[in-house]
Amino acid sequence: MLTSKQRAQLRAMANNEDTIVYIGKSGITENIVKQAQDALKAREIVKCKVQENSPLSAREACEKMSELTQSEQIQVIGSRFVLYKRNPEDAKIVLVK
Repeated sequence: MLTSKQRAQLRAMANNEDTIVYIGKSGITENIVKQAQDALKAREIVKCKVQENSPLSAREACEKMSELTQSEQIQVIGSRFVLYKRNPEDAKIVLVK
């Protein structure tokens, strides 16, 4: 479980991240989940965007993607959300205590 300080650190880091996963009119597909999982493994933090033609809100998409990728929900703002999953084999992000 992340502390409030760690969540704040991850939110700040997400500001510098590009959006990697786009969720469109097909919603959350197997391919979208795979893309997010690969990005989480490589980067640990992933910014996603729900496009206007998506049947899901950003909050709904964040909750579902978090569940499917077994990642932490960090932030939802407008149509974007951020997920985090520590890679125990190759940790990229050092979190504050």
